[in-house]
Amino acid sequence: MSKRFLPTQLAAAALAATTAMAAPHALAEEVNLYTTREATLIQPLLDAFTKESGIQVKTIFIVEGLLERVQAEGQRSPADVLMTVDIGNLLDLVDGGVTQPLQSPTLEQVIPANLRGQDGQWFALSLRDRVLYADKDLPISSFTYEELADPKWKGKVCIRSGQHPYNTALIAAKIAHDGAEATQAWLEGVKQNLARTATGGDRNVARDILGGICDIGIANAYYVGQMKNAAEGSEDRAWGNAIKVVRPTFANSTDGGTHVNITGASLAKNAPNRDNAVKFLEYLVSPAAQAIYANANYEYPVRDGVQVDPVMAALGPLKVDTLNIAEVAKYRKQASELVDKVGFDN
Repeated sequence: MSKRFLPTQLAAAALAATTAMAAPHALAEEVNLYTTREATLIQPLLDAFTKESGIQVKTIFIVEGLLERVQAEGQRSPADVLMTVDIGNLLDLVDGGVTQPLQSPTLEQVIPANLRGQDGQWFALSLRDRVLYADKDLPISSFTYEELADPKWKGKVCIRSGQHPYNTALIAAKIAHDGAEATQAWLEGVKQNLARTATGGDRNVARDILGGICDIGIANAYYVGQMKNAAEGSEDRAWGNAIKVVRPTFANSTDGGTHVNITGASLAKNAPNRDNAVKFLEYLVSPAAQAIYANANYEYPVRDGVQVDPVMAALGPLKVDTLNIAEVAKYRKQASELVDKVGFDN
C-alpha cells in the first residue's frame, strides 16, 4: 500500500516544499534601500511609507564603499534603491554602472530639470543650501560667496575642511561659474581670511562665532534648524542663537541663486523589487514625505508648496542657483586639487 501511494506522497511533499520556499518571496512586500544616510534621519520617512503602502523598507547603512559593494554583488545584489547625501557620490553610482534609467511622470513633474538626470538615472529628493553664518549683531543682509575673500574679513572666517564634500561641491560650483583660475585666486583669498585651520564641522562654525574666534563662516542651513530647535539651555541652542543666516549668491550668476547640494537616489540596476522601488521613489516626492524632509530634517523640499519648519521659514524663501547640479559635479576633482594646491587645510 505504501509503495502504491508513494508517488502521490512525494508529489505532495514536493509541492509543500516548493510552496514553503516560494512563500517568503510571494508574500513579502519589501524594498531594499542602500544608503550613506544615517538611518535615524530618514526613519520617519520609511515608517510613513510602510504605513501607507504596506511595503517594508529594509535599510542597509553604508558609510563608505557603496559603489564597490553594489559592484561586487553584481546581478545578485538585493539593492533596489541607492541613496546618497551628495550629488558627486550619486553620480559616481551612475558612472559606475550600478543604476538604471527610470521614466516616471511623477518624478519628472515634481523635480526641477536641473535637479534630476535627464536620462532618469538619478533624482534629487531634498536640498541643502550652503549659507553664510554671521554674528547676529553684524549689519549684513546680503552677501556673495566671493566676499569671503575680501581682505576686510581677514582673520574672521571659519569653515570646515576644504576637502569635505560640502565644500568641494561649493568650490566646484565656483569653477563652473567662473573658471579654475578665478576660483584658485578666490580660494587663496579665503584661506588668507581664515581665523583658524579649516576643520571641524558646520556647527563648529556657529560655536566659534559665539566664542569670538570668527565673525562669519560658511555652513549648511539645515544645521540652523537643528541648533535653534535644540533643548533650551543646551550648547547647540546657544550656538544657533548666536548667529544669523544670509543666503549668498555668486557674483557672476545671472539668476542670483544660492548653491545647494542634495540628498538624492537612483533605481539600482538589478533591483529585484523594481515596482516597489518605483513606488518608494515616487512616495519620497509626495507632499507628505517632502513635509517630513522639511520638518524633521530641516532640509528644503524639491516639491513646491510644502511648508517648512518655522525656524527655516524665518530665513526667507530659498532661490536655488539654476546651474545644473550635475554640471557642477563635473568639477569636483578639480576643486579637490585646488584645495591641495593652495594648502587650504594646512
